[in-house]
Amino acid sequence: MEHLPIKLNDLPDEIIVFILRKLYNVDVLYSLVGVNKRFSAIAHDSIFTSRLTLTYFSNDFTYPLPDPMLDRFCSKILHEIHHKIKRLHLEPTSMQRILLATNYPNLCELGLYSIDVEEAVSLFIDDTTFTGVDKSQISSLIIDMNRNKKKISTTDINKIIFTRIFTMFTNLQYLTFGPSSNWDQRFSFDTPFPNIISLNLLELHICVTYFSDLLYLLDGRFNQLHTLHVNIFRIKCNPSTIDSGEKLPNLKSFSLYSDLRTHVYDELIVPFLHRMLNLEKLDLHLMVDRHKGFINGNDFKKNIINYMPQLNKFTFNIRLFNHISNKFNLPSNEDIQYTFKDLKDNQVISCVDLFQEEKHRYCHIYSYPYRMKYYDHISNNFPGGLFKYVHKVSLYDEYPFEHDFFLRIEKSFPFMKELTIFNVKPQKNKLNRKSKNGNQELSIVKYPHLIRLDLFQAHDDYIEQFLVDTEICLPNHVHLSVNYEAMKRVTENFTRNTTRINCTKLRSLCLAGANGITKHVKDYFPHTKVF
Repeated sequence: MEHLPIKLNDLPDEIIVFILRKLYNVDVLYSLVGVNKRFSAIAHDSIFTSRLTLTYFSNDFTYPLPDPMLDRFCSKILHEIHHKIKRLHLEPTSMQRILLATNYPNLCELGLYSIDVEEAVSLFIDDTTFTGVDKSQISSLIIDMNRNKKKISTTDINKIIFTRIFTMFTNLQYLTFGPSSNWDQRFSFDTPFPNIISLNLLELHICVTYFSDLLYLLDGRFNQLHTLHVNIFRIKCNPSTIDSGEKLPNLKSFSLYSDLRTHVYDELIVPFLHRMLNLEKLDLHLMVDRHKGFINGNDFKKNIINYMPQLNKFTFNIRLFNHISNKFNLPSNEDIQYTFKDLKDNQVISCVDLFQEEKHRYCHIYSYPYRMKYYDHISNNFPGGLFKYVHKVSLYDEYPFEHDFFLRIEKSFPFMKELTIFNVKPQKNKLNRKSKNGNQELSIVKYPHLIRLDLFQAHDDYIEQFLVDTEICLPNHVHLSVNYEAMKRVTENFTRNTTRINCTKLRSLCLAGANGITKHVKDYFPHTKVF
């Protein structure tokens, strides 16, 4: 390659731009600005300057630019391209410095990531950080609260931040307000609700605590809203759940997510959906505890679809639990699938289970392809498929998981990072390292992207399967959580050689119930943080 006569500078601009578009804009600008007149002109093109992300994202975390890169941007590059920047995305440690480095006359979108509560309050109360920004020109705002820092402690702080956003950015049309993680930082407005009105807001993405917070957002104060994505911590009836029942004719797209069981699907959620006369897109992700049978295609048609004549896209992920009595009827997967025959634009997957020890029936229905990052409650009845977006998986059954089942999980979740197993039943077909014919080696299960493994509530057989390297090949840097006594049994008091290879790959090990970590244990995990 070094003897080829063609160099980068010999390529036409179109080819160079095509190559550079494979890189981050921040890296293109840092590498090419000032190299020569031609490359600087290419780097100044709107392709690389109109949208600028001055932070790095990795595994749902944000990281600041290295100091030399940040220094050069603030002292030189931003001054040259500031009038071309339309979209700017920042993280908190460098945010103030970047925003004050120059003015941004054409900025219309601002993204602020991993901000904690104190930073958010300071930012929106004292708005001197935005002196270089025409706030009336900002039409799109992303506020991503940091899940690892302080949580909001009072609803007053919620109201302050939310109110100030609309006071400062008077022409806001798009707002994402909340955490990148759905589990931690949420907002609750509570009564008396802040007196905010916006005739400009068209799209809102937000994580709230209660259903009453959703009703507040749709009480008419944002009457031009056409798209709403909301994640609710808890959906239940309470004294503040007061709904006027007024129709929502402007709402075209609605997404509702909640990962805690709700008992009021029929009483609260379905009547609420009836208000959306002109809805075109609906996305429901819910856990439902229901006493009147499973939710299926007939139920959707009768209670939802018939009320939405404009609906053209309906996606869902419903996990439903029925408590069983002495008499129960468990419909088959075929019965459930048949009820979706009229949803011709959707491929629907169903999985039905009966858990007699827990005394409940379980039905999981979802539209495929599956877009969520997690897939919970997988049993032996798992129908399979390819789930390339899923990073977090949990397995649960009252029947044992055998080796072939873990191979199915490998094929279905190629990018799985976190795995939790809830199963206390011993395996019936314990491996003898050979297949039935005694000659061919059994396939080794491989989870190449796994970083977290939770076996707290797993039988010893599954702990053994994951630690014996001839059964499962663990990648390096796995965080394992397991019961101390179970680990002691499986590793034969931390002396067993067949589990030693996978144990050396552990980055950290949480031994629940351990009464101190002895040197004997530490020696078995020479490269592992044990606690």
